[in-house]
Amino acid sequence: MSQKVMSALVGTVLTIGVASNAQATTWDMPTPYPDKTFHTQNISQFAADVDAATKGALKIKIHSAGSLFKHPEIKNAVRGGQVPIGEFFLSRLSNEHAVFGADSQPFLATNYDDAAKLWAAQKEVVAKLLDKQGLMPLFSVPWPPQGLYTKKEINTVDDLKGIKFRAYNATLETFANNVGAAPTQVEVPDIPQAFATGRVEAMITSPSTGANSKAWDFVTHYTDIQAWLPKNIVVVSKKAFRKLDKPVQDALLKAAADAEARGWDMSKKETAEKTKIMADNGVIIVTPAAELMTGLQAVGEKMLGDWKKAAGAEGEALLSNYK
Repeated sequence: MSQKVMSALVGTVLTIGVASNAQATTWDMPTPYPDKTFHTQNISQFAADVDAATKGALKIKIHSAGSLFKHPEIKNAVRGGQVPIGEFFLSRLSNEHAVFGADSQPFLATNYDDAAKLWAAQKEVVAKLLDKQGLMPLFSVPWPPQGLYTKKEINTVDDLKGIKFRAYNATLETFANNVGAAPTQVEVPDIPQAFATGRVEAMITSPSTGANSKAWDFVTHYTDIQAWLPKNIVVVSKKAFRKLDKPVQDALLKAAADAEARGWDMSKKETAEKTKIMADNGVIIVTPAAELMTGLQAVGEKMLGDWKKAAGAEGEALLSNYK
């Protein structure tokens, strides 16, 4: 083979390589929770699946624990084009529209079967609302059923009066006010410090967050009230999605569907595993007293009535489809 032909072939190979690299896309993805959280682990697998399925044409770089954008900023960062994809707690958007907070209504859906039915009823409405903001949902995964963490035994709703209560969305702020507690916004990474400094004295959250935050360092009791199963959601900018080649779009959607199914299974496993970890570390696991549950459910019914008014026709349709 002549030197001239060899040089031409080498030039062609280099050109193809450069073109291939030019077509590769990297997406920065902010997430609000630490690496050890099962949601983040699921998203890490999602990113790996996308990389493998697209042969490197789309890479997703995860920025966990609010390291790129703080939790309250993530949705608008995607909407504003600062990042193409992100994860956040769905009911954080309930101030925009009550439908976003359907899964955080106390005692509306308290097990995985009901949570799945609720998401099926909620998904289409959520997608339409996000579409107006240039966003598209990729997948959503629930937390385990939410329980009550306290520094003392709680037997009635009255026992919660005056307690400084961690809130993570508007619905939980309302809940805290309804039981006579004092709500304070605290993000997951800040929970241990908030308890240590006395900013909060109680919280409702999942066994996952409790175990990952080492709740045994700052509370004594976990009351398994199974109040609701709130969800995280992963959204993508429609503009960024449209820029992808069709095969890459298809691979992304397939990986998202797999992540949703896997995430729900991971959540179910988390419930028992993380509750056991807390018990092994000295947290007293309490089956709630009947009087406590009666009082909490009464609060839930009142809040659902208010939610229906705020959610309007969309909320009425959602509940009709759910029931």
